[in-house]
Amino acid sequence: MRPEEREELARLLPSPGDAVLPSDRHDLMKDHLMRELTRDDVTATAATARPRTAARRRFAVPLAAATAVAAVTAAVVTATAGPDAPTTDQEAVDLLNRIATVAAAKKSVAVRDDQYVCISVQGSMDMEEMGTQVFRRTDWTAVDGRRSGLARTTVVSGPNLPGERTPKGVPADMTLSPDPNVTTYRELEALPTDPDRLLKKIYADAAGEGQSRDESALEAIGDMLDTATLLPEVGAALYRAAARIPGVRVVENAEDLAGRPGIGLSFKDRDDPDVWVFDRKSLNYLGSDEVALLGAGVVDKIGDTPKS
Repeated sequence: MRPEEREELARLLPSPGDAVLPSDRHDLMKDHLMRELTRDDVTATAATARPRTAARRRFAVPLAAATAVAAVTAAVVTATAGPDAPTTDQEAVDLLNRIATVAAAKKSVAVRDDQYVCISVQGSMDMEEMGTQVFRRTDWTAVDGRRSGLARTTVVSGPNLPGERTPKGVPADMTLSPDPNVTTYRELEALPTDPDRLLKKIYADAAGEGQSRDESALEAIGDMLDTATLLPEVGAALYRAAARIPGVRVVENAEDLAGRPGIGLSFKDRDDPDVWVFDRKSLNYLGSDEVALLGAGVVDKIGDTPKS
């Protein structure tokens, strides 16, 4: 940079001790800069239908102008976001949107109210001094939520719960009474499939739970993902809604609790962030590093297993 350009830039930018601009002026400047820098990228992405991360800059910015833009943008982002604000990884957003596209393309199945949703998982329980118990559990829940279901749990390894006498490898059954606090298949099916409307509803439903708004929403979405694998449009909407929550990042080498490798997604705005894990090739949901999804389907009666 020539000396006169450096002096001009120094004159235009505020000194480190100056008061920052009002937030509305920061937002205005940031929006303008982002529109100018991304205009060609957006056009190129729309024309090729490739993910945004694959788009490449097709114009050159003069060095002095680029330096000024970078300095102003950094000042704007720092002043408005703060050092601890979650940042969104565009690669992670693109991945969530690709996962949503794959989910939406799956074939939906007609389900009757007299049937049961069958979900099988592998989980673990930390029992402090006794060690960690690994278990597998299958739940049969009524599609309409009006009839009792069943939970069948088998301890794979580790200690039993205090007072639990069932030997390892032997399933223990427990009746699941209808619970108004548990989202039924029919309630999940009725959720809006527009991601903006869905996220607004999730925020509203999760309000007042003592966590941050985003953390409550992520927990709610994570709780619905197992059953949502049976509802292509709802599942896709949940992933696209999650892509609108700041702080998402890619975990390249992730594993679910069953040890299956894949690509993961995690969110910064969680006290104990778990990792959603997806098969690297098919992008099918495998579960998380805390609970692995082993199977999901709809059956005619309790005790039946899904055909596929």
